[in-house]
Amino acid sequence: MFLKKRNLLLSGLLVTSLAAPAQKAPKNYIKKFSPVAVNLMKETGVPASVILGIAMLESGSGTSKNARLLRNHFGIVGKNNLAKRGETYRSVYREYATDTASYHSFVRLVLKRKWYPAMKGNEDYNAWLEKLIHSNYSSAGNVWVSRVKSMIRKYKLYELDDELKLAKQ
Repeated sequence: MFLKKRNLLLSGLLVTSLAAPAQKAPKNYIKKFSPVAVNLMKETGVPASVILGIAMLESGSGTSKNARLLRNHFGIVGKNNLAKRGETYRSVYREYATDTASYHSFVRLVLKRKWYPAMKGNEDYNAWLEKLIHSNYSSAGNVWVSRVKSMIRKYKLYELDDELKLAKQ
């Protein structure tokens, strides 16, 4: 009986200690990349909440293999040098020199959309996500939109967009 209780206690501690880093990943990711998203928002008018919400979803808050090995935080398809580096992991996703380069690449993709000029400076993340999904940014459709919206709401990323309001004043 004592052994069972001890094993349950130890397994509970193990699960708790493993869950703690997973819970910290999104907060650490936001702390690290929110300045990048806010700066891009100020330069382009694309809401930081949209930039960071998509990056968090697509990269698993920086924990995915594509984010770690390729510094690709947005699931952008393209060439990489994994094979040349001797990596056994294969990917169709583009490799970037830096994490920040991935963010800049994503924003450049958005700037090329026909609807961008009409949306520039609009803080409504819902409208931006609808425009992105209608222009085939993600093949997951409305499921993708709802997941990004969930990220934005859960971590209050919409608060980052207040910087755009302040810049307009």
